[in-house]
Amino acid sequence: MSGRTLTRLDPSAVLELFKPVTWFPPVWAFLCGAVASGASFEGKWGYLALGLLLAGPMVCATSQAVNDWFDRHVDAINEPDRPIPSGRIPGRWGLYIAIFWSCMSLLVAAALGPWGFGATVVALILAWIYSAPPLRLKLNGWLGCTATGLSYETLPWITAAAIMAGGAPRAEVLLIALLYGIGAHGIMTLNDFKAIEGDRRTGINSLPVLLGPERAALVACWMMAVPQFVVVGLLFAWGAVLSPIIILALIGVQVWAMRRMLTDPRKLAPWYNATGVGPYVLGMLAAAFALRAMA
Repeated sequence: MSGRTLTRLDPSAVLELFKPVTWFPPVWAFLCGAVASGASFEGKWGYLALGLLLAGPMVCATSQAVNDWFDRHVDAINEPDRPIPSGRIPGRWGLYIAIFWSCMSLLVAAALGPWGFGATVVALILAWIYSAPPLRLKLNGWLGCTATGLSYETLPWITAAAIMAGGAPRAEVLLIALLYGIGAHGIMTLNDFKAIEGDRRTGINSLPVLLGPERAALVACWMMAVPQFVVVGLLFAWGAVLSPIIILALIGVQVWAMRRMLTDPRKLAPWYNATGVGPYVLGMLAAAFALRAMA
């Protein structure tokens, strides 16, 4: 750990701690949930904007701060330039920021009614138990990736659908949201490839550590692909035509990228995340529009 000491926080370091690039998945899932609800957006733009703020810059940012604080020793090996191990966020400020932003998230969530507040409580609990002892779900790749996938995709999708519709989402919405959350398990597994060395040395049993890069990449591909095929089958069964065809085409792009990635998973996992995740999330929106048409 760096011996550098600072007398005040650098705002740019705090923003880096919050990792804005990670806000996209829950924000996108929240948008998909709003679309899938079938509800009119008229008169609800304020709720939508507040929900998007909560999903990304609030709750997701909190989860990143929590994770970086409890992973500071791992990051000192894998990514020593991050704000906490580099000393740009000194002392225990990383922990204080995580606690403060958790409280601020709950304050914002209170304006979204019982569904928004309840979902935020669940999301924050998952964020803390994912990273913090004694549970520290991320120590097991199966549990950690499941918790993250459900938090990043399923939970914001369902929350938005409930807020926009003013009540419990339809069963079809719940099922599609769950399937995309399960599929996100594979995306999270590939994200762990960048930290294999540090995870191995610090006892974090991510799937790349447990299974080896080749097998972990294969599992990730199946975890991403199978739920999407189930979504396609369900949409066809429910009478949709255009959306499942679009999703099938997007799966085809992902399969092409998967085949290339599997030739050298350790090297190409980051490339897949930059190439194959886009078609995945576009498929989510296509499914959301199909659900909207059924409402």
